[in-house]
Amino acid sequence: MFLPASFSLFPLLLLLGGAPPSSLQSLGPSKLRLVGPGSRPEEGRLEVLHQGQWGTVCDDDFGLQEATVACRQLGFEGALTWAHSAKYGQGEGHIWLDNVRCAGTENSLDQCGSNGWGISDCSHSEDVGVVCQPQRQRGYLSERISNTLRPQGQRLEAVRLKPILASAKRQNPVIEGAVEVKYEGQWRQVCDQSWSRNNSRVVCGMLGFPSTGTVDGHYYRKVWNLKMKDPRSRLKSLTKKNSFWIHRVSCLGIEPHLASCQVQVAPARGKLRLACPGGMHAVVSCVPGSHFRPGKAKPGRKEPVAEQEMRVRLRSGPQVGEGRVEVLLNRQWGTVCDYGWNLASASVVCRQLGFGSAREALSGAQMGQGLGPIHLSEVRCRGYERTLGDCSALEGPQNGCQHDNDAAVRCNIPNMGFQDQVRLAGGRSPEEGLVEVQVEVNGIRRWGAVCSDHWGLTEAMVACRQLGLGFASHAIKDAWYWQGTPGAGEVVMSGVRCSGTELALQQCQRHGPVHCPHGTGRFSAGVSCTDSAPDLVMNAQLVQETAYLEDRPLSQLYCAHEENCLSQSADRMDWPYGHRRLLRFSSQIHNLGRADFRPKTGRHSWIWHQCHRRQ
Repeated sequence: MFLPASFSLFPLLLLLGGAPPSSLQSLGPSKLRLVGPGSRPEEGRLEVLHQGQWGTVCDDDFGLQEATVACRQLGFEGALTWAHSAKYGQGEGHIWLDNVRCAGTENSLDQCGSNGWGISDCSHSEDVGVVCQPQRQRGYLSERISNTLRPQGQRLEAVRLKPILASAKRQNPVIEGAVEVKYEGQWRQVCDQSWSRNNSRVVCGMLGFPSTGTVDGHYYRKVWNLKMKDPRSRLKSLTKKNSFWIHRVSCLGIEPHLASCQVQVAPARGKLRLACPGGMHAVVSCVPGSHFRPGKAKPGRKEPVAEQEMRVRLRSGPQVGEGRVEVLLNRQWGTVCDYGWNLASASVVCRQLGFGSAREALSGAQMGQGLGPIHLSEVRCRGYERTLGDCSALEGPQNGCQHDNDAAVRCNIPNMGFQDQVRLAGGRSPEEGLVEVQVEVNGIRRWGAVCSDHWGLTEAMVACRQLGLGFASHAIKDAWYWQGTPGAGEVVMSGVRCSGTELALQQCQRHGPVHCPHGTGRFSAGVSCTDSAPDLVMNAQLVQETAYLEDRPLSQLYCAHEENCLSQSADRMDWPYGHRRLLRFSSQIHNLGRADFRPKTGRHSWIWHQCHRRQ
């Protein structure tokens, strides 16, 4: 499975006439990408786009300095290492660059010396790869993540709701309050003059909510006026400072980020004019999706869907609200091609599923390749559609799209505060350790361990998701070699049983009074998390097409009996006389995940099986 990562800031231009072969002169940096097996976007075979065709780079003379230039051009902070001899697979087509020589200070590979475009004596067995630092450069825009909005310069960086009413302060997540935006590192409130419902829709989408609610503006105005008259309140003096306000925001309602709306920070006349004369802070009320409604719907509960509505789901995502986009057509789930895939279309998917707007529109099967048909391609949404089925699109097979072009999304989700209520301690890396949770004990919130009784992979999955670390690779019940946090060794949660759809361990079923027969210490629960995992899916259509009944004599079924492939009634038969009627079929198992599937136990634990004459 190949996960290409393509990046660019400027279009590739042809070499200027008369340039010496060793100088790659152009009016803008060339376009680079990383290609090859694996799930991490920061590593892969280095490829460059020239004359409209992708080609590779030879590993001759290539070193850390050259890798650093390439990684910086790709939007990463730097390089960790490079790989020679086609470690990430052999490329195809041209070998565009050979004997690349950089000083390390260049902004792109174009500025480094080389033999010239297409001049090489290498074969594809010498294709070079790079491993970049995973951290992105501040303010970098990636073309691989379609039109992702990032905080840049003096643009609006973030948004939050400051609850005003006592009832709003008790809600989790906060769904109603005054709008505050972060501008140049400082939080400001937004003037309500000319504030529109379209603005509210964008704010709610950024905060992880699919739609807006109604606000009692008259009541909030009364509260505002009372605060302005209160001599003990600093609000009156603060509102006279333009640095307290964002003067005006105007959105269409389809923007995935407030930074892409029309924003006027201060009045046209600058400091000589108040930013919000006679106004107050804008107040927004959001409606949470079914996953995040406290006391109304359990996590993972499905809401009724109209028959005519195109059903959508996300698969293989390590976190809630992200994954490969799949749609149900003609009673069969299929994927969406990434041709033309952008934030507007991704946001429609996210809102349809009960999340906010899209943070990222991912291409190139970055959430794994799907199985079955590719239903849609070149999806074109304007941003206000209620479902993906309301958008224009082509049928998938019309343009030859393959599953390595499956589209995926990362949606904005509400901040529930769950990630602050769990932590790992004692592990060798940040992705493993003893699970410590924060719960309320006798009215006081305290940290403690989780009893390992009934602790399994389902519970570990919930813990890793709550930690923001993706999937669980191991659920550990005997963690004597890990030391917990001092003062947090007491078991505060036991009998944990999760269904797997919960957002936090605190939402799982558990004992009322803590009961852990083994006590604390080595029998506390632990986990090992990973950002990618296998996802095994059986080809149901093949089973249906190949199934048949066969009568077989018992003399040929000793191995099947030993492996419990026969029903219990076979135990009472007079072996080897008689026969059994078997349902036979071919099976085909696909791994749709982003990691290899490996047996639970290592090879040292495998045993010889005489029936099959192999381990």
